[in-house]
Amino acid sequence: MAETGTPPQAPSAPPERVRLRAWVAALCGVLALVAALAAGHLVAGLIAVNASPYLAVGNGAIDLTPVELKDFAVRTFGTYDKLVLLAGMALVLVVVSALAGLASRRSVWPGAVVITLFGVVGIVAVAARPDLGAAALLAPLVSLIAGAAVFVALHRAARPRAVSAATGTSRRAFLTTGAGVVVGSALAGVGGQALAGSKNAAASRAAVGPLVPARTAPAIPAGADFAGLGTPSFLTPNPEFYRVDTALTVPQVRAEDWSLRVHGMVGRERRYSYQDIRDRPLVERTITMTCVSNEVGGPYVSTANFIGIDLADLLEEAGVQPGAEQLFATSVDGWTSGTPVPAALDRELVGMLALGMNGEPLPLEHGFPARLVIPGLYGYVSATKWVVDLEVTTWRARRAYWLNRGWGEQAPIKTQSRIDFPKGFATLPAGTVRISGVAWAQHTGVARVEVRVNNGPWQDATLSREVNVDTWRMWYAEITVPAGTHQVSCRATDRSGYTQTQERAGTVPDGATGWHTISFTAK
Repeated sequence: MAETGTPPQAPSAPPERVRLRAWVAALCGVLALVAALAAGHLVAGLIAVNASPYLAVGNGAIDLTPVELKDFAVRTFGTYDKLVLLAGMALVLVVVSALAGLASRRSVWPGAVVITLFGVVGIVAVAARPDLGAAALLAPLVSLIAGAAVFVALHRAARPRAVSAATGTSRRAFLTTGAGVVVGSALAGVGGQALAGSKNAAASRAAVGPLVPARTAPAIPAGADFAGLGTPSFLTPNPEFYRVDTALTVPQVRAEDWSLRVHGMVGRERRYSYQDIRDRPLVERTITMTCVSNEVGGPYVSTANFIGIDLADLLEEAGVQPGAEQLFATSVDGWTSGTPVPAALDRELVGMLALGMNGEPLPLEHGFPARLVIPGLYGYVSATKWVVDLEVTTWRARRAYWLNRGWGEQAPIKTQSRIDFPKGFATLPAGTVRISGVAWAQHTGVARVEVRVNNGPWQDATLSREVNVDTWRMWYAEITVPAGTHQVSCRATDRSGYTQTQERAGTVPDGATGWHTISFTAK
């Protein structure tokens, strides 16, 4: 008798994994990015804020940026150039992370590969930082691990077997996991910021108290500026003093932790603490500083009363050896500059190691605890902020940051002038118009400023009282114009007899030249 029953069934194939929804896949990538950056920032808070992979990559981008692009950024965005860089990086990272998530709708591997590449870039960026040690590599490594772990966890939570896809379990698991990632990332980011803040230099700066110079700068005389006529005030308030540097975040150096090493081609290496410098007789000097990135008519020139000691004193104590050519200065963040040794030793140039600015300790963004200030030279060879190391050496032995990028070696500030009023394309009443501005010829002094209208004859401007040859000088002139559009140009002549050239040149390699010209309308 034949057996009856249900015929045997072939084993069923495992359920096929479903594709993630596009928005879920993209969110997996973005949340993994957020977690990675937050974890890296948390670890960096324990070690050094520049070890944060996001900041390390940003600093690396600045270092690799071509000079022309850097000049464009400064010219276009001014002091917001770094904020624009960080925002641009964030946008690129979010877009790439979302695309990596979309590429991983069926498999976790495409996103995992992208996360790994991000992690490698972070590790390389941190390893390349001259101001970070081997321990700093822990931050990008943790960042990579956190990003990969979060991406895999989110992907698994959002990707159930097809047989259970209708239950809603996948959505709840994904939302729960995603919420946990958001909260954890927020806590890690805040924690990293708090740890970095615990090393904040603001409290240290406040504790320094007043810096009282043994020799004060002469009082600024009445008539030193024409602020009522449209020029800047003679002394630039600290919050308005121009700032151009490569630091994405302001270095946090406490006075009690700071020291300055003087070494290299010297008879005896020296190291000074902040208190060592402060205990010396301090001197105050009024100095105008100019950035080599200043275009014709640009804003990157300011004046302050700096308090500190003569740089030449420190170098003479160390004993500069014959053949020394360059004072190679290093900032705490690894930025470097090279100053000609004769300029650093020159008692007439009166280069300073400055601790104070306009009656208070240096602001954090202007170099607290200490910076260099050497009149007559553009800042990229004379004004290292957060300075911690001075090496006496030769030009061949060491190449400074901007020298490696095609800028000049000596960098004396060029005689220049600028129109501050009226602003370009302004509309003014026809008749008598007052033109005002500033001129500078550091360490030489401004002897004359002239203006001309519509390519007509030059006429002398009235100069403000001179404070010293290392500071700017204000000027104004009155012209009579009919209704219509007009052009006004200015030019300065320094005490050596040199009149600034009309020939236009860009900032590279050693400063811009040309006459500042503006157009306005008279009605």
